[in-house]
Amino acid sequence: MTRIFSEMELRQYDGSGGRPVYIAYRGNVYDVSESRYWRTGMHQDMHYAGLDLTRSLRKAPHKDEVFARFKIVGILQPEE
Repeated sequence: MTRIFSEMELRQYDGSGGRPVYIAYRGNVYDVSESRYWRTGMHQDMHYAGLDLTRSLRKAPHKDEVFARFKIVGILQPEE
């Protein structure tokens, strides 16, 4: 069964207090805890963990393929 995250639930996974580091992108929630770029819960002093980064990553220097390295742990429930 696929886990469904609300935006509020996703915010809990910000890497603080030893928690996992999750981000959402295009509806999928990824565990990026093992990435050296996300160890602090922040990526390149620009992106915070625990958020949907779909819009903010449009100008990223990498393509969507970068997410293939990370495990999908669920899907993000769209806000109504």
